[in-house]
Amino acid sequence: MYINKAIIYGNLTRDPELKSLPSGTVVVNFAVATNRTWKDKNGQKQEDVEYHNVVAFGRTAETINQYMKKGSGIYVEGRIQTRSWDAADGTKKYRTEVVADRVQFGPKRDGLAASAQGSGEPKQEAPPVDTIDYPEETVNVDDIPF
Repeated sequence: MYINKAIIYGNLTRDPELKSLPSGTVVVNFAVATNRTWKDKNGQKQEDVEYHNVVAFGRTAETINQYMKKGSGIYVEGRIQTRSWDAADGTKKYRTEVVADRVQFGPKRDGLAASAQGSGEPKQEAPPVDTIDYPEETVNVDDIPF
């Protein structure tokens, strides 16, 4: 059995670019920055940033293009793929990217919906959520039947 799985959580480095393939399928391209920090052998704090090219198709692509902007946090699950093509100057070009199977948007920034960030739109309030009122009495563990 072989496994090709990528899991990334980071921030978009640029706004997503939505395009359509000749077949009519929509595709979105964007890049995600991830960073890590560690202490070197001298105890000095070090930081490293990696940039990941990501591509998504279909309804996922449309949703990403609609709600995500530069700086937005995103969780991506997918597979790693390397494409190659011949450039106009005759050289062979390669691009390694994550083909997204599943995405989840990160937390909203500054209390604004991701689609409203930087657009001057008013803050959108969430609908009220039903809550459960728990009794304030304590439960005796011996009273639990299992």
